[in-house]
Amino acid sequence: MPIDVVTVSAEDRDRIFARHEGHFLDMKSALILPASLTKTICAFANADGGELFVGIDEDGDGTWRWNGFAKPEDANAHLQVFEEFFPLGGDFRYEFLECPGETGFVLHATILKVGPVKSASNGKVYVRRGAQNLSIVGPEPLRALQLAKGVISHEDSTLASVPVADVTNSERIIEFMLDVVPNANPEQWLPKQRLVVDGKPTVASVLLFADAPQAYLPKAAVKLYRYKTTALEGTRETLAFNPVTIEGTTYDLIYAAVADTVAAVEQIQIMTDEGLMPVLYPHESLHEIITNAVLHRDYAVNDDVHVRVFDNRVEVESPGRLPAHITPSNILAERFARNPKIVRMVNRFPDPPNKDVGEGLNTAFRAMRKLRLRDPQIIERENSVLVLIRHETLASPEQQIIEHLQRHGIINNSSARDATGIESEVKVRALFKKLISAGEIEQVPGTARSTTVYRIPSKA
Repeated sequence: MPIDVVTVSAEDRDRIFARHEGHFLDMKSALILPASLTKTICAFANADGGELFVGIDEDGDGTWRWNGFAKPEDANAHLQVFEEFFPLGGDFRYEFLECPGETGFVLHATILKVGPVKSASNGKVYVRRGAQNLSIVGPEPLRALQLAKGVISHEDSTLASVPVADVTNSERIIEFMLDVVPNANPEQWLPKQRLVVDGKPTVASVLLFADAPQAYLPKAAVKLYRYKTTALEGTRETLAFNPVTIEGTTYDLIYAAVADTVAAVEQIQIMTDEGLMPVLYPHESLHEIITNAVLHRDYAVNDDVHVRVFDNRVEVESPGRLPAHITPSNILAERFARNPKIVRMVNRFPDPPNKDVGEGLNTAFRAMRKLRLRDPQIIERENSVLVLIRHETLASPEQQIIEHLQRHGIINNSSARDATGIESEVKVRALFKKLISAGEIEQVPGTARSTTVYRIPSKA
């Protein structure tokens, strides 16, 4: 299958040269050996992905020089490396770049973050940190990388210091087993579920069924803060009350954390034209985001889930980075459970908090849009994931339709409902008629009824 050859202008070339090598970017000479190239490829794949330009040299004065392959076929050995690394072909994209007046073809590759840990051709594992490809040496750093990527989960680790009777004879497991079909006793059932291994309870079983999980895993709680400020950081002086530590089994912890967060939020009032009014956050959003933080956090990270309620936002910070191939940009479309046993078992409880497994964040986003509030923002930090739920209203539905058209060129009833959060086709049709009357949009000729598409009128 031929690879695209894209012609770039001198301005685009200069923009490439103006970029700096770093965590997401590397430049390599076309003379680099394919085996040496695998270090950078696996480092990007094991970290957060990145861009690679092969065929750009660094001059002695620190400037870049275009010096590509004489013809695309000369890069076949380098392309073979990508095919071997990503046999399914879905974790990278590449193309050749040519620039008038410059020498040769530059190979431009985009490497995505992947789930499995990748090794270079020398058998070593590398990870990208800043502008360096750092080698992972020793079993402990490798295990830390595997945990971070979700290749293994801390939920499967056994706790030899915990008496197995604390999970096989707890009140929670006895209640739970009443609904298990066929009937079984905990001593037999838990080992079959790999929640007790070699006579020792796992982290998952302690979190799910021990009467006091935090006695053995003290950093498996939720901490709730209420700051009377809109500042970027909360301070001791702006705390409305001392931080609350919420504990319990995973199932109980989720419901207690959501209830306490809702109570803290409902105390907030904002000034409106009608006087002081309580702030409205959809309970579904708070529920789904907190549930997601508890279920999918990295329990190998020695920290609690932190919920911070400010006057204009709620922050939910979950320990651990996003696992496998999940990124802030694809998290609503992709699925990966870091703690599959915990997720599966919690879903078997009566009235499970994760009713629609895999749909939690999508539900949270839809609930915000129904209240005309902006989407939550997902930020990946060095060792945690932060979700910002801001109390900021969206633009008007009409403005959202125009903004969608400015980005995509066309819009129909379905995409308008997605953009505005309005579920009624009739209401969206009324918006279209209003915008047509105002001269803001027009129907695309040749489209009608269910296939009607609209665009911004061309200006003379």
